[in-house]
Amino acid sequence: SYQRFVSCYRCFYKLQPQLTRSIYDQFISQLQASIKEEIQEVKNEGNLEELFSSLDKIVEEAKDREEPAWRPSGIPEQDVRSTMVPYLLKHRSHLRRVLREKQEENRKVAESVLMGRDRIAELQQLIRARQQAWQ
Repeated sequence: SYQRFVSCYRCFYKLQPQLTRSIYDQFISQLQASIKEEIQEVKNEGNLEELFSSLDKIVEEAKDREEPAWRPSGIPEQDVRSTMVPYLLKHRSHLRRVLREKQEENRKVAESVLMGRDRIAELQQLIRARQQAWQ
């Protein structure tokens, strides 16, 4: 602010306050112009216009999302945990569902095998009975 500038150059301000204000205004305008030039150079060098437009697209697409965006906390373990745990829980529930389906399928196959064995035993008895009747 101007007051800070004046406090730095107090002796000069006491002698010529109008000149101090003029120097301050010139300094601020040159500083602003310099900053704008630097920003433009960074934009041109880094092709930031495309990056900003793609970032705007991402922001627009994310407006409809219900879940919050992922933000790193700075603690790697916590960041990994916050992203991996929901995925792993979902994967675990999927695997459990598949396991239940396979167990049910195996139970049905085991029942049909037992029924087949029973049928084979009945047929063997029937064959023996007919063989003895024939003899």
